[in-house]
Amino acid sequence: MSPKFPRPAAGSEYVLTLSCPDSSGLVHAVSGFLVRNSGNILESQQFDDRLQGRFFMRVHFDVSDPDATLENLRYRFGPVAEAYGISWTLRDASTPTRTLIMVSKFGHCLNDLLFRRRTGGLNIEIPAIVSNHRDFEGLAESYGIPFHHIPVTRETKPEAEARLLELVRDLNIDLVVLARYMQVLTDDLCKELEGRAINIHHSFLPSFKGARPYEQAYDRGVKLVGATAHYVTSDLDEGQIIEQDVVRVDHSLDPGELVTVGRDVEAQVLAHAVKWHSESRVMVEGNRTVVFR
Repeated sequence: MSPKFPRPAAGSEYVLTLSCPDSSGLVHAVSGFLVRNSGNILESQQFDDRLQGRFFMRVHFDVSDPDATLENLRYRFGPVAEAYGISWTLRDASTPTRTLIMVSKFGHCLNDLLFRRRTGGLNIEIPAIVSNHRDFEGLAESYGIPFHHIPVTRETKPEAEARLLELVRDLNIDLVVLARYMQVLTDDLCKELEGRAINIHHSFLPSFKGARPYEQAYDRGVKLVGATAHYVTSDLDEGQIIEQDVVRVDHSLDPGELVTVGRDVEAQVLAHAVKWHSESRVMVEGNRTVVFR
């Protein structure tokens, strides 16, 4: 099925993201670069972090000059970046993010991502689904996506992670999504995937960490449950937060009912995080993120 919404033609629209020490003239320098390269701004967002003295910007633009290719634009922006100490990325807006999805025994987030991709809600390409169980092999097949069963035990964890990394490299994966993948990744793997792996935690972090947050929430008699999408780091559930949401509950719900209520929130929060990452709307700064929604 073709995407619901048409995407820009390859090589006509680009997204520039940048961060740097705050100084006068930054917006003028960026807009001047665009003018010199026949750029037309379609969307522009910026954030001046006065506490840290940092400037962040995201510009979505198109070009009319056929010579303004991605390679040429990157080359031409180099002197501007050097003059202002800018860290930056420039990408073709039409290019889908190659995304590998990992899942265990709860498939609501996986199913949601697959549906959003098929209906054009996410500009991602999914070359593979990886799981330590076979529960969703049929679902992967129904979408025509290769399914890789990689069992994980304490003894086989090194081999399993090596196989995963092999897939990431062989398939040129840009993003790994842990869609309720219930295995803790080793420090080495977290470092290898730094900045390009997103996890959905079925709780509103930083409270109720670990594997049984709904039981902890029940024991505390909470009135809200939620979910947190964050980047994967070697510190369990401590990665930079991309998106969070909550839903109101009351004393009448048992832990199982809390799980059911929470699943919708988890799917939506993860979908937002994947969408924003794939559209270069998330910028990491230390332990925090700047998200241009």
